[in-house]
Amino acid sequence: MADNKKLVSEITSMDEDFTQWYTDVCIKADLVSYSNIKGCMVIKPAGYAIWELIQKHLDARFKATGVQNAYLPMFIPESLLQKEKDHVEGFAPEVAWVTHGGLEPLTERYCVRPTSETLFCDYYRGEIHSYKDLPQVLNQWCSVVRWEKETRPFLRSREFLWQEGHTAHATFEEAEERTQQMLNVYADFLENDMAIPVIKGQKTDKEKFAGAEATYTVEALMHDGRALQSATSHNFGDGFAKAFEIQYAGKDNKLHYVNQTSWGLTTRTIGAMIMVHGDNSGLVVPPKIAPIQVVVIPIQQKKEGVLDAAYDIAKSLSDYRVKTDDTDRTPGFKFAEQEMRGIPVRVEIGPKDLEAGKCVLVRRDTREKIECAISEVSAKVGELLDQIQKDMFARAKKHLEEHTFVAHNKEEFAENFKETKGFVKAMWCGDRECEDKIKEEFNVTSRCMPFEQENISDVCPICGKPAKKMVYWGRAY
Repeated sequence: MADNKKLVSEITSMDEDFTQWYTDVCIKADLVSYSNIKGCMVIKPAGYAIWELIQKHLDARFKATGVQNAYLPMFIPESLLQKEKDHVEGFAPEVAWVTHGGLEPLTERYCVRPTSETLFCDYYRGEIHSYKDLPQVLNQWCSVVRWEKETRPFLRSREFLWQEGHTAHATFEEAEERTQQMLNVYADFLENDMAIPVIKGQKTDKEKFAGAEATYTVEALMHDGRALQSATSHNFGDGFAKAFEIQYAGKDNKLHYVNQTSWGLTTRTIGAMIMVHGDNSGLVVPPKIAPIQVVVIPIQQKKEGVLDAAYDIAKSLSDYRVKTDDTDRTPGFKFAEQEMRGIPVRVEIGPKDLEAGKCVLVRRDTREKIECAISEVSAKVGELLDQIQKDMFARAKKHLEEHTFVAHNKEEFAENFKETKGFVKAMWCGDRECEDKIKEEFNVTSRCMPFEQENISDVCPICGKPAKKMVYWGRAY
């Protein structure tokens, strides 16, 4: 994944070196390991368990909106890929090609899917004939390959996991409704399940997806002040349909091109979780997506009754994802491991606690210790998990608000980007030339034009032309 493969004995402080801190946490929390295949990572059971919960929560949301899951091939014939020119040009530098089948050279190269728009178009061309066949609302959970030059666990790898939704509709308006509906699904999931506040908006033409009429995004702010594009949703209009001849007979008995969308979220969301919530002790995992929500740790477990009490407490917590650490390691080691893995609640039970009929609950996010009667532990843990979820979102929201700045003129824009501090809100004239100049001069990109617009000033602070949109700018992963 990266050139630096030093063994992690301690976690580097995030204030000392945020990049190294992030890598240390990924490795020491046992989320990933390096692979002999350059640029690819092994997602270990602890990391994959988080992805499984992300899948579970998102999949339920998708299906509630009428989405069905399918699976298409991972190979795309070059001739099929070439049918949509803008799309091909956008992905050309990242495409991996298969040139041989066994020992024989192929008559046509196959691309290993970087995304599946062309495959879904080819499929829909054979499935859609009449307005009665619409809408088509499909999603697939799969991996894709993009030949990235620089890689980092979860954030950027040559193969990564994601879901990609692909839909076909009778009209542009129906496609637009689905595009924004799915963006709202992502925002709801990120904020309510992953406790990550986001900014919703539209990408500029420079930053939109290759071949799309419009791209919408949810942008999150990491602890180090960099932005992370956390999910996107694209309205393709009828551009792909015209390239692939996807037509249907309407109620008017005339042929019409379908309008399409696509939308996706990847394993980089795990990276976002780490960088939004983590601390110098390791992960801090939101309860809703924590593979283990509660760990019960017996202290002096060889003392009579302690281990049995720990098992009984775990049994009373069966409504939650609970584990009893009954290994022979020291309590201090177990506490440190619980903190490293980000388990939301720790339950401590020792001989004196048992005698008093109580235990101690410890929050991972704040390290607050709370005494609790053993008979009340289930109810109290449920309350704590709910509170931790809310508090984690509130802290992340406060960080976002405190690290979002306003630039009325070029001097304020430049001052805010002397160092990476967060988002900067500024007006923009709408010209690509100006956007290119901002990237070249300040090393920042437009993150989105938020749906909630503000009139900061009447002119673009960079070129002085009349302003058309307020934009969030930032340095991003």
